[in-house]
Amino acid sequence: MRLAFYFVIGVFSSVNWGSTGHRVIAEVASNYLTDNARLQINKILDGETLVNASTYADDIKSDSRYDKYYNWHFINMELDDDYQDINPSEKGDVYIAINQCIDILQNSSASNSEKSFYLKLLVHFVGDLHQPLHIGRYEDRGANRIYVKWFGRNSNLHRVWDSEMINSHNMSYSELALNLPDPNLLISKKEVDKFQRDDVLKWVNEIHEYTVSIYNGVSIDDRLGYDYQYENFGTVKDLLLVGGIRLAKILNYLFD
Repeated sequence: MRLAFYFVIGVFSSVNWGSTGHRVIAEVASNYLTDNARLQINKILDGETLVNASTYADDIKSDSRYDKYYNWHFINMELDDDYQDINPSEKGDVYIAINQCIDILQNSSASNSEKSFYLKLLVHFVGDLHQPLHIGRYEDRGANRIYVKWFGRNSNLHRVWDSEMINSHNMSYSELALNLPDPNLLISKKEVDKFQRDDVLKWVNEIHEYTVSIYNGVSIDDRLGYDYQYENFGTVKDLLLVGGIRLAKILNYLFD
């Protein structure tokens, strides 16, 4: 299933898109920033690149001081639900996280260190949102418990989408970013319109459609390899591209 981005229309794992996927999304976003947004972001991050900042939310997982952000990487949803149908976790989720990050970055009384922290989280969580198995079922931990073989090795469906398909191509993040689809063929005009706060909810429900398709296409103990990669890596690249453009859309809204 390829993304219908003309649509005008959790976590559960130690990796989220893998570092390469997050860096690709940040690299794409960097290419769509306005000059003013780029300048403001550079000041907040004290010269650190978005690419480098994109894995920060994973890097801090080993530090117990940041345990409260664990649930911010994902959403637990049944396959037939929309986000409006669920009772969100009191600990938060990726939808809540993105909106809280935006609120803090818009707060004129927030310190630069606060803005730097939440900007790094925002970059990461927009990436997580565009990995469909971060909007997965609680009972299998976002497909981490759907065990499969990947080219004969033990794996799980979440890991296949997080990193296995990307790593199989053996590209650096910069190489992969240069080999994404032509945005003019993929992105509707609506995608480049000014960001609206209700966009995030629309994105959650839209990406969840791909979650459903992925779940329905694989069973426990399936042997996945070249055929699965061929049929699905195009969707991975679509998601990376659109995730990056949407991240830039939010950042331009905040800092332009």
